Amino acid sequence: MTLPSADWMERRGLAALIAALDGGARFVGGAVRDTLLGLEVKDVDIATPLLPEDVMERLTAASIKVVPTGIAHGTVTAVLPDGPVEITTLRRDVSTDGRRATVAFSDDWKEDAARRDFTINALSADPDTLEIFDYFGGLEDLQRLQIRFIGSPAERIAEDHLRIMRYFRFQARFGKQQVDEEAYAACSKAAAKLETLSRERIADELLKLLQTEDPRSAVLQMIDAGIMSHIVEQIDEDSATLFSRIVQREQRLHFAPTAIRRLVALLPKDADKASEIAKSLKLSKKQQKAIGERLLPSLDGDNIAPADIRAFAYHTNVDAARDVAILFANDETFPDMLARLQDWQPPVFPLTGGALIEQGLKPGPVVARTLAKIEAAWIAQGFQDEQWIREFVADLKLAG
Repeated sequence: MTLPSADWMERRGLAALIAALDGGARFVGGAVRDTLLGLEVKDVDIATPLLPEDVMERLTAASIKVVPTGIAHGTVTAVLPDGPVEITTLRRDVSTDGRRATVAFSDDWKEDAARRDFTINALSADPDTLEIFDYFGGLEDLQRLQIRFIGSPAERIAEDHLRIMRYFRFQARFGKQQVDEEAYAACSKAAAKLETLSRERIADELLKLLQTEDPRSAVLQMIDAGIMSHIVEQIDEDSATLFSRIVQREQRLHFAPTAIRRLVALLPKDADKASEIAKSLKLSKKQQKAIGERLLPSLDGDNIAPADIRAFAYHTNVDAARDVAILFANDETFPDMLARLQDWQPPVFPLTGGALIEQGLKPGPVVARTLAKIEAAWIAQGFQDEQWIREFVADLKLAG
């Protein structure tokens, strides 16, 4: 079987890179898998039996910029006009501890493929003939959309505990068959090993999983297997129900999936506890802020009123308000809340402290307090125009 031609094969500089490696290269991993599935290919990876120093010499001689991004593990990166290409020397594992591997370089393609996690990720293709090499039944699994570990699931997980999460992410993205019982059992048994990994790696995989089109089945399986509790503390049946509901809403309304929105559904509905988990996952400050905005304690689940949603958007942003509606509004109020946000942008409060001073208010803390009082009234009245502001200020009799 040969790999179908695809646009990514025409990237500028790729042909020159292949030529510089002089027949000692294959396309590997996601580029092969996604091309066979008719999906867009973003990252192109190449494997070669050439040693990394030899790869760098050849590319430099061909005037191709190359960076030793992971040379100790055999990886260098060619900087091409249409994007970087990673080139990795064939490897075999010498030892593993579930977090990292000690490797030795190899010239055996099957030995290198055996290091990969799933059969569908172990495919490779000759860049000249496009012949596909499949050592572990990956083509059949890809046709069936079956996610299967290479060899023993327990052994593959023992090599890298993050494969527990990768299994369910790939199941969510590609799997159309039921979860393999042996794989499920191995993932469940090793779940506690996730706590030995860096939280950054855990968070990265979690967000990738939540970003898939429909992760409901995979997430619920992880909850049932006791895996998710090692990632998100205090997860319960209510969180699982809410998670399923918001994915259904997204699909019904054709909303693009958002990992943070979906993560909020799984977190405790207490801003402080959710914040602790977000920090423990080493999420960025921007992501932590987004979670906090969606779990403000002033909002009380199904009691959110449609009339309040614009005020919430004013204090945060429209995206956060829309997410709050998707997450917490009940079925009766949900359409009204979305309608109030449709094509609406929070206005700018049309009054300053300087204007109050000009009208007779003495400078000092009273200016800020009065401004806040007027702004609160303005919001409560539905963001009235400047005439309303002038009349309201006049009624306060600031000079008096």
